[in-house]
Amino acid sequence: MVAIIDYNAGNLKSVEKALLAVGQESVITRDFHTILSADHVILPGVGAFGEAMAQLKQYELDKVIYEVVDKKIPFLGICLGLQLLFEGSDESKGVEGLHVLDGQILRIPDKEGLKIPHIGWNSLQLQNNGRLFEGMKENPFVYFVHSYYLKAADEKIVKATCDYSACIHASVEKDNVFACQFHPEKSSEVGLAILKNFTQIKGGN
Repeated sequence: MVAIIDYNAGNLKSVEKALLAVGQESVITRDFHTILSADHVILPGVGAFGEAMAQLKQYELDKVIYEVVDKKIPFLGICLGLQLLFEGSDESKGVEGLHVLDGQILRIPDKEGLKIPHIGWNSLQLQNNGRLFEGMKENPFVYFVHSYYLKAADEKIVKATCDYSACIHASVEKDNVFACQFHPEKSSEVGLAILKNFTQIKGGN
């Protein structure tokens, strides 16, 4: 069973539907026991960093996320869910992120000819043998919607990058924690393959 954390940040149903497409049962929940007894946990999200952190704290879901990480349950942050795992964001100055991983969320720099937010399909440059991308061809196309991007402190955890006015750290992996800036649930066959790879990762790795 996959637990999808509900903190009023949208995009839950499309994640649930994509998991069903790869044969995985899931539950949208904010119940601590359900989350901690799940085989895999996903933190999706669209919206503003500061507001999302406030919602996580209101429901005390920050505490359960730290427990999930400590218990080595495979955990996946998607889009805003990736950003919340880091130290802080240009979008909400002074708001501390979960700081499960080291790095900052920066605004995508303005560049002539490029629209912000970055919306649409882009190819990924894969590196460092990410388990989410196992069995994939080079430069898979995935779907992005964001105005802010990750700059991870440790480049060894970066498993995929994308060029869009800056080198965007598009996917990271450290121990049982995985995250994607793009939306696998909206990325067609490639995205479904990523979600399937995630659900096949065993806890404790």
